[in-house]
This record gives sequence, structure tokens and C-alpha cells, in this order.
Amino acid sequence: MTTLDPAPAPPPPMRLRELVFGAAAAAAVRAAARLGVADALGDTPMRVDDLAAAVHTEPATLRRLLRALSSQGVFTELPDGSFAHTEMSRLLREDDPHSLRYIALWCTEPWTWDVWPRLDEAVRSGRNVFEDVYGREFFTYLNEDAPESAHVFNRAMTTSSEQSARDVAALLDLGGATSVVDIGGGQGHVLASLLEKHPGLHGTLLDLPAVVGNADARLREGGSLASRVRIVPGDCREDIPVQADVYVIKNILEWDDDSTRRTLANIRKAARPGARVVVIENLVDDTPSMRFTTAMDLLLLLNVGGAKHTRASMVERLTGAGLVLGEIRPVNAYLHAFECTVPG
Repeated sequence: MTTLDPAPAPPPPMRLRELVFGAAAAAAVRAAARLGVADALGDTPMRVDDLAAAVHTEPATLRRLLRALSSQGVFTELPDGSFAHTEMSRLLREDDPHSLRYIALWCTEPWTWDVWPRLDEAVRSGRNVFEDVYGREFFTYLNEDAPESAHVFNRAMTTSSEQSARDVAALLDLGGATSVVDIGGGQGHVLASLLEKHPGLHGTLLDLPAVVGNADARLREGGSLASRVRIVPGDCREDIPVQADVYVIKNILEWDDDSTRRTLANIRKAARPGARVVVIENLVDDTPSMRFTTAMDLLLLLNVGGAKHTRASMVERLTGAGLVLGEIRPVNAYLHAFECTVPG
């Protein structure tokens, strides 16, 4: 039987063996997500034979998968040999309000297994290895050659944005503002949450044409917030043709430094003196999610040559752009908000 009781830390040789087999744990989570095991398992424990029939697998091999996952706290094996949900396994259900199913799939997509073994090359060179492996820039490959992976990416980003949007809206007080622009805001979940919180606020969503074409239904024509929204297709690295009281930038200053500098310079160019600029990013220090954010930092190096920020590097980029830095606050366990103003 597998339990979730706290266990003493394993001795170093055991822990290192576990680490080098980390790919097995990731692959097991991916397999469970693709098979739909969490969705098939309801509130009542199930025998492996019944669960295997539901997800069309061999019972013996499904038991092996479930035991591997149960040792990590994903599902639990009961004394009678049946399996039940844990808090973590429920997050693999597609209908769970906090579902991480598509995040789990995105972090284990086929291309990731091709680039991780070449991390030493990326560390030596300081550049991505994705283009060496696939011969194409990452997002070009994703959108033109890997439609299934692109779909997983879009679902993962939508899930992440929807979940963090509520936290961002709860944190930010925009009571004195009349206008806000969400720069590189994807489908506009953060913007929608802010507009719902502040009925007198008007907003603009700025992102690439293909992205804003699939904006949140609340923001599009006929949506509940459409009368207070302007959707602007564009690239923030090229131009930000919007004036607003507040500029929100979430998780887009992790590309190469040139893109970051250009984006921040375009905000300075567009914004009036005194405008607020709120930058929201994952950090690789000063955060309870270090293992996750440092892993994402390395994956960014591999696929696009980007990087997650430390608190100091983010401050350096913002002050280097001429912004006046104010308070730095945690949004949740994964994100920090950097409050800035445009000087007079």
C-alpha cells in the first residue's frame, strides 16, 4: 500500500538514483494523462481490471504504471489492490477546476525528449539547441510541423492563464485607473478578470494576430465585456500603439534580452508619464516553486534560448529601461508582480 505520510529524506545515493530516473516519472505522468486514467477513475476506488477496460490497456501493465505513480503520490494503492485518487492525481482530470493535465502534457511533449539530452551543449554555448535538432525556429516548427503539440501548447497556456488570472485580479488594485492594456496577453484571461473586477475600467488586448483571433469569448463581439474592450493585433517587440493608465505584462520578458529591451522601450515610448507598468514573472530565486521554475528556465534555454529571471535580473531590466521600480509582491506560489511607473 502506498501512503502520503511524510517520509524521511532518502540517503544521497538513493536520492541521486531517483533523480537520474526522473524521466521515468515524467513519462509515467504523461502516459496516465494520455490514457485518461484520472478521468476514468471516479470518487470510488477501482480494481485494475475495471480501470484497464475503461482506458483500453492491459491490466498487468496498467498496474505497473499505477504503482510507479503511486510511489510519487499520484494515485494511491489500497490494501485490496484497488486504486484511488489523491490530490495530485485529481489534477490530471480534464474537468478539475485546477487541472494540470495539459501542463503535464506540454512539459513532456515529444520534442522535449530530443533536446534535454543536449543540455550540456546549450550550457557550453549559451544558446538554444532546438534549431540544431529540428532545423527550424521553435515556434515555426510548432505551428507548421507539429499541430498536435501546438494544440497542447495552446491548451496548456490557456489553462495556466485562466488559473493565474484570478490571482492577478485579486492582487492588483486598479480602482483609480480608467484604462488598462494587457501586452502579449494571449487570449485575454487576465484582462477579462480585471475588467470583471472593475466595472468602470476599459481595456485593450495586444498580441499576435493569430493569438487575439482566439480571444476569450467575453472579450469578443457579443461577449459580456466586449463594449469595454479593444483588441489590437500586433507584436510588442515592434510597437505598442496604445496609451493607458496601466500596462500589464505577464510571462513574456523571458525571451532573449533583445526582445525584452525592445518591449520595455516600446512601453516607455507609448506610455504617458505616471502610467503604471506591472510586470508579472516566474522567478528562479526567492520562490517556493524553485524546482518547477528552474526546470522551466532550463527548458527555455533549450528551445528558444530564453531564461527565467532572478529578482535581481528582473530589477536590472526594468530600471535599465528607465522605469521607476516600486513594490515587488508575490502573486501566488509561482509568480511575482513588479510594480513600476513611467517617470515624468
